[in-house]
Parts: sequence; C-alpha cells; structure tokens
Amino acid sequence: MSQLSSNLFSSIKQLIENAKSSIVRNINTAMLLTYFDIGKVIIENEQGGKDRAEYAKETLKNLSQQLTKEFGRGYSVDNLQWMRKFYLMYQNRISEKYETMSRNSAEDVIYESASRNSFFSLSWSHYIQLMKIENSDERNFYEIEASQNNWSVRELTRQFNSAIYERLALSRDSDEIKELGQKGQIIEKSTDVLKSHYVLEFLDLKQDHRYSESDLETEIINKLEHFMLELGKGFLFEGRQRRFTFEGDSFFVDLVFYNRLLKCFVLFDLKIGKLTHQDIGQMQMYVNYYDRKVKLEEENPTIGIILCKEENKTVIEFTLPENNNTIFAKEYKAILPSKEELKKQIG
Repeated sequence: MSQLSSNLFSSIKQLIENAKSSIVRNINTAMLLTYFDIGKVIIENEQGGKDRAEYAKETLKNLSQQLTKEFGRGYSVDNLQWMRKFYLMYQNRISEKYETMSRNSAEDVIYESASRNSFFSLSWSHYIQLMKIENSDERNFYEIEASQNNWSVRELTRQFNSAIYERLALSRDSDEIKELGQKGQIIEKSTDVLKSHYVLEFLDLKQDHRYSESDLETEIINKLEHFMLELGKGFLFEGRQRRFTFEGDSFFVDLVFYNRLLKCFVLFDLKIGKLTHQDIGQMQMYVNYYDRKVKLEEENPTIGIILCKEENKTVIEFTLPENNNTIFAKEYKAILPSKEELKKQIG
C-alpha cells in the first residue's frame, strides 16, 4: 500500500471510529435520560411527586408487564425501581436549564457535552452499582474514579468491595476525606498515592499459604494489569529485578514503576514476613541510588514502598525520620478487607 493510500485509509478509519464512539455515547446518554424521565414520571404519577409516600407496588407490577409486552426486556419491576431511585438520587445533577428547554433541544445540548461530562460517560449498569452506595461522598468518589479511569462495571465492583475509598480515607485528614467525595483521588504529593494497605485478592494467594517473595513477585507480574489498577492513578511499569552494582556487589529492586502524575520513580520491595529495620535501610539505599544515578534533574524524588505481609509501626517510627515523605511500609492483604471495620477506623 502506497503512503498516500495508507494515509487515506487511516483518515477514513479514524472518521468511522469517531462516528461509532459518538453513536455509542449518544445511545448511552439517551438511555440514561430516558430512565431518568421514567423514574420522574413514576414518582409524579404514583406518589404525587412525594418521595416519602408509600410506593404502589401493584401499579408498578402492572406497568412492568405492559412495558415488557410492548418493548421486551429491560422493564422488570426491579429495573423500574432502580429508575425511580435514579431520579430521586440524581435529580439535582440534571441542570435546571434542561428542565426548561424542549426535550429535543435539551438532548442536543447534552449529547454535545456528553463526552466531557462524567455523568454521561458511565453506563446504566455502573449507576445500578453506584446507587447501592448510601453515603453520598463515597458514591461521588466512585463515580468520579470510574469515569476518569474508565473502570468497567466489574472493576468498579471490585474497587468498592476492596474498600478503596476507606483505605484512602484512613491516610487523610477530615478535609482531605471530604475532597475525595468532591474531586476523587488527586495526585499531587507522594502520600497521595498511598492507601492504608493494599488488597491483592486477585492473586488468589491463601492467607495461610506458604509462598516465597519470588512467588509473590511472579504472581504480581502475571496479573500486572490488576496490580496497577490496585496501585491507582498514573502508574507505568518500568521493570522487575532492576539491578545495580556497588564495588562488585549486586542489588536488585523487585518492582520499578514510574508515576507520570508525580513525575517520579516508585520502587517496590516485596517482603512476606514481618518488617525489619534492615528492610527499611535497604529501601533507603535503593531510593538514594535512583535519586543520584537514575532520575533526571527535573524529576521529583524517588518514592520507596515496602510491601510486607506484616507491618511493624514501631520499627518504622524509629527508623525513618519524622519528616519522611519518600519511604513507606504498607501491608498487603490476600483477602478482601471488612468494609465495616474500615469505616469504624475512619470514625
């Protein structure tokens, strides 16, 4: 294929792909708006617009039967109840100006902005999962993160089950916790990438199973995409077992990542036992090496994270300086945490 033909093909291919994406976005937006309006009509007709009134279940059952007969699947009683809740929960998110416009005009405006609006970037299945979250700040956090990170419904469910909101909140003060619900996870400093602990249930490691650090590393590499989703925003994989040598002695960093948001290297050392001060000293050496020999002048200081099975807070406290913001020790869990216990810790 000539260069001209190749360029022509690429240009037309891009137009077609853009058109397909636009169609998908518009269909999704139309579906969300329709379900929103169905919920509104149900509220207005069955409850006189009062969300506290007793819901007429028999009426909803009859409505479901008629809609299913006319339009097919998608209008079960359960789904109609979700539409009702969708309207009640998100009615303030639909701008008042759309309410005063004709429906066709409103849709045109919404379609135009759908690709830039996180509300319309998620599917109905996403919203069903989100509506199960009672706390509004927590629900907003998951909505923002799902939109910004293109989480599938399955990944959204996994992140919720692994209590990422609570794990991030535990390492933040009250103002920063509130910000999670308003802006999602903002990465501006080293501590922003940290969770109270990391959940590696996707590795299928038994809590009491014997495995080596090499086994742990191999399993992480085999499921690297899952691990990077657990790490959070901005991480790029740089390599494993990165070697450097001092006076004939070789040292190896287990896992090396780069965070493009913080513009710095992030080193991981894996420990299956209880953390020791020697582990912290070793990580300090790794961080110093990268800061002095690898990172560029315009890049930020290297972060070192020791991922261990059992944290030792006292050793950490007296080994690291009080103003430390580059070296951290974090436990990993082989099973999903208890969200209830984490919520209690947040207070």
